[in-house]
Amino acid sequence: MHKHIVLLPGDGIGPEVVSAARRVLDAVAARLDLTLTYEEHLIGGCAIDRQDTALSAETLQACQNADAVLLGAVGGPQWDNPAAPVRPEQGLLALRKGLGVFANLRPVRVYPSLVDASPLKPEKLQGVDLLVVRELTGGLYFGEPKGRFEENGHIRAVDTLEYWDYEIERILDLSFHLAQNRRGKLTLVDKANVLESSRLWRKIAMDMASRYPAVQFDVLLVDTAAMRLITHPAHFDVLVTENMFGDILTDEAAVLSGSMGLLPSASLGGTGPGLYEPIHGSAPDIAGQGIANPLGTILSVAMMLRYSFHLEEGACVVELAVERALAEGCRTRDLGGSLTTEEMTDAVLDRLVF
Repeated sequence: MHKHIVLLPGDGIGPEVVSAARRVLDAVAARLDLTLTYEEHLIGGCAIDRQDTALSAETLQACQNADAVLLGAVGGPQWDNPAAPVRPEQGLLALRKGLGVFANLRPVRVYPSLVDASPLKPEKLQGVDLLVVRELTGGLYFGEPKGRFEENGHIRAVDTLEYWDYEIERILDLSFHLAQNRRGKLTLVDKANVLESSRLWRKIAMDMASRYPAVQFDVLLVDTAAMRLITHPAHFDVLVTENMFGDILTDEAAVLSGSMGLLPSASLGGTGPGLYEPIHGSAPDIAGQGIANPLGTILSVAMMLRYSFHLEEGACVVELAVERALAEGCRTRDLGGSLTTEEMTDAVLDRLVF
């Protein structure tokens, strides 16, 4: 089997963690019937500096032609001007839209060996293994009109929260299927007491639930869900929600695991390539120091093996190697240890067992 991967290291610690994940991916490929080729492109701040755009047409085309895309992170203080006409995040949004990856899967698991790394009490973390499915190409981040408008001597800012029924149906259908293959529970997170868009989400979800009798379906308002993610996180199995709510809730859920550096993600669509990236940012304060936690990106590679290449064995091998490394005390600085990015990657590589 041959697969072609586009690497988008991006900004900050992105190049360091992508390089680490590639080492793991190459090691797995060497043991399986998998031949990999790579090409690397710019995205985010580094693309703005060199190409005057956060995502060039050439880069997007390369990604569309690939079998999978591995992204590091975008952004940094040198590009952090809200008034700037071009910002790093625009490249990320354009990439998601251009690839048609409407579903962002963010698993959150608490490793027994890292219970003490979370600020929550250990008893709150027992059995936490949840999956957030975030709608990725609609909502406030993409709705039109968007902008600032001068009217009668005042400035009005507008962001449009818009969803079509088919956008909602496709991600709910995926979420019900995912729940069927997990513990059989799906929670819709919305704000149906206020937002018309949420009321449409809820109506479609409740109508669809009858087609999935094996799935226990419920709904929660987003403020209640935010509270229960901390007070009763083990209650959840699969959560599905719109774009902005999903963005906020998954960053909150990172507290459960002990570090945002541990969490991977997969962004999936129709027949095109999947986009894989850790959920953390570019961490400019530690960029170039070789101390970033690579596990979120390494676990993103495991998701790539599972969802884009359909190599469940390879995905499980990587996930078990990460679990073994953590269980045996391997830690980067964000987890209270002293291992460098390279040393943590070596620890995972040493524990790959086929």
